[in-house]
Amino acid sequence: MKELAAAVAVAAFAVLAINGVNVMPYLLVSVIGLLLATRFELFGKIGSSSKYSSEKGTLSDISFDVVGGQDEAKEDLMEALHLLQSSRDIKLGIKPLGGILLQGPPGTGKTLMARAAANYTDSVFLAASGSEFVEMYAGVGAKRVRDLFSKARRLARRHGKDSALIFIDEMDVVGAKRGKVESHMEYDQTLNQLLVELDGIEDTSDVKIFVLAATNRADLLDEALLRPGRFDRIVDIGLPDLEGRLAILKIHCQGKPLAEDVDLTDIAHQTYGFSGAHLANLANEAAIQAMRRGDDCIKHNDFLESIDKVQLGGVREGLLSSAEKERVAIHEAGHALISELLFPGSVSTVTVVPRSRTLGFIRQKEDVAPVLPTKSYLEKQLCVLLAGGAAEELVLGEGSTGAANDYQRAVEISENIIAHGLSRLGIINIDRVDKQEFNTVSREIVQENREKTRAILASHRDALDRAAAILAERERISGEEFRQLMLCG
Repeated sequence: MKELAAAVAVAAFAVLAINGVNVMPYLLVSVIGLLLATRFELFGKIGSSSKYSSEKGTLSDISFDVVGGQDEAKEDLMEALHLLQSSRDIKLGIKPLGGILLQGPPGTGKTLMARAAANYTDSVFLAASGSEFVEMYAGVGAKRVRDLFSKARRLARRHGKDSALIFIDEMDVVGAKRGKVESHMEYDQTLNQLLVELDGIEDTSDVKIFVLAATNRADLLDEALLRPGRFDRIVDIGLPDLEGRLAILKIHCQGKPLAEDVDLTDIAHQTYGFSGAHLANLANEAAIQAMRRGDDCIKHNDFLESIDKVQLGGVREGLLSSAEKERVAIHEAGHALISELLFPGSVSTVTVVPRSRTLGFIRQKEDVAPVLPTKSYLEKQLCVLLAGGAAEELVLGEGSTGAANDYQRAVEISENIIAHGLSRLGIINIDRVDKQEFNTVSREIVQENREKTRAILASHRDALDRAAAILAERERISGEEFRQLMLCG
């Protein structure tokens, strides 16, 4: 059809030109009309391209029972959902909440919690990402926000539900503080429309709208979003503790054939700092390890190998020469020795198998860090970090670039000591202290603890040499084996 119209237009212009008519004004008007038509067509395509433009609503079959390791967050969220469902005339005069913000690191189950919330409230579930709302064309984001809320009501009616739950992921994209992007006000218009919709969720419509949002950067959100009546409650979803990790592992190991030697409690101990997504990936990688072996069940060692892969990447064979492997073994043995001496029982695994993100490492068991760390506790952490480079210097006579990250973290701890008034500078205003003096004191703290670490390593030189030699030969030893090596001789 477009091609036919273009051919007719060309023929008409040709006839007019032959008859001596000035066709330039007509040609100019036609070009402008064509550009406008193309723009509006593109605008319409963009405005309807988001994933939630589909008329299909989702009925979640995920319950809170399959969300492991977040008991406190689940209780907080379920209470908030109960308040969302309640009417205004409930006892004590408690009003329903406006919206709920899920805040936490990536991979901690925020989307899973939102789906479980839809199931808990028997609501239609609609999900959108903050990045979907913002386009280069003004007004597109605001239109998408309006469409999202109107479709939520329409789909709830279609499915015979009296409520719909809207989940907005990456809320910091669409809800960032206004005025930050001066050259592009589309962000602000989109946020303004979202604020208007949030203000209207308590209307007398036959469909209740529940709004859940997720972010890992709540500090970036506009204050207007967090004021009472909009997102009234912030639910923190953090990394799971020991019991939480064990619960998540049990969930993801359901249906998997586990060997008798598998100890999920031990695996939970060795996965300190893992998120729910990491643990799910761990269970899957362990199954893959068993498949590669041609085994019909997953063994404990499959989990141990997968922990390293999930955390640090795949093995890099042939990367280190024999001399370099010896140096790495000395380095890691130094870390492990000081860790065991200052924090007994803390070492879980020591390895010099080079991987994508490291040449060697020690894995420490979960330690309940004090809420208020003392100066002595921070200095012990410093000694553990400095032990690798100190061991290299003690045994080989010089250090290497392998300790660069350790030193950087050590400097950060020393600066933390100064900032909290635990150095010789006493209580200071960190913004007004002389920068050169600050650096001098930081260097003094690091150097003092470095000398202390060297002295401890020198007094346990035999244990250091034994551990380094066996580690270089076997490439990996457990924490129990390392503690036995310390006791030998």
